[in-house]
Amino acid sequence: MIDYVMLEEYAKGLSVLFVEDDENIIKETSELLELIFSNVEIARDGKEGIDKFLNFKKENDKFFDLVITDIKMPNMDGIELTKLIYKENKEQLLIVLSAHSETKYLVELINIGISHFITKPINYDSFVNTIYIKIKEYNENNKDIKSFSPIVIIDEELKWDKNLKELYKNNQQIKLTRKEVLLLDILLKFREKTHTVEEILNFIWADDINSFPDISNLKNIISRLRKKIPTLDIENVYGFGYRINIK
Repeated sequence: MIDYVMLEEYAKGLSVLFVEDDENIIKETSELLELIFSNVEIARDGKEGIDKFLNFKKENDKFFDLVITDIKMPNMDGIELTKLIYKENKEQLLIVLSAHSETKYLVELINIGISHFITKPINYDSFVNTIYIKIKEYNENNKDIKSFSPIVIIDEELKWDKNLKELYKNNQQIKLTRKEVLLLDILLKFREKTHTVEEILNFIWADDINSFPDISNLKNIISRLRKKIPTLDIENVYGFGYRINIK
C-alpha cells in the first residue's frame, strides 16, 4: 500500500528525466510526475534523452535521481539509451515502459541490468506504486539525504521532532493535545505546501468516524495553539487553507 505522505517526503527534491515519444502519454504522465517530484524534464526520443542526461550532470554535478524511458522511439531507442546511461552511471535508478508487443526486447534489457518494468497501456495506480517502492528503496540506501532528519527547525526557539511528534521551545517540551499534535504533524511534514481545510480535517479526525468536524473546529485548534505558542506562524491562505511559515 502506498503511503502518500511518505511518497511526497521521499520525492521531495528529486529530479526525473522522462523519455517518451507519444504526446498523449507525455501529457498524462508528466502531469502526474510533476505532482510528485520537484523537477521533471521531458525528452521525446533517446537522442534527446541522453543529451539531457549528460547536460544535467554537467550543469548540476549530479545525475538525475530517476530516469523513466520508453523502448521504441525514433533516433535512439530505449535499449541504446539505457546502455549509454549505465555507461555513465551504473547505479542509475531507471524504469522502462514496455508495450506487451515489445516483450522480445525484455531479455536484452534484463541482460543490461534493468529489473523495473511498467507495461503499456499504463495503469497509473501501478505506476505510482512502482515509483513509491523504488524511491523508498533509493532513499533508504542513500545515507547522505538530509531531508530525513527528524528535527524541523521552526525558528530560533521552536523545534519539532517528526519521529516523536513533540514540540520543543528552548529544548523544553511543550504539552500539546492530541489534535494539536496532528495539526502540527500534517503542516510540518510538507512545510512548503498549503494544506486545504478538507485535507487537514480528514487527517486530524481520521479516527473519529462518528464526528463531523467543520472549519470552526479547526479554527478552535489553531486559536489554542496560537495562544499557547505566540511565535508559531500558522498562516491562513485565504480561500484555500493553512500552512506553517518557517523562519
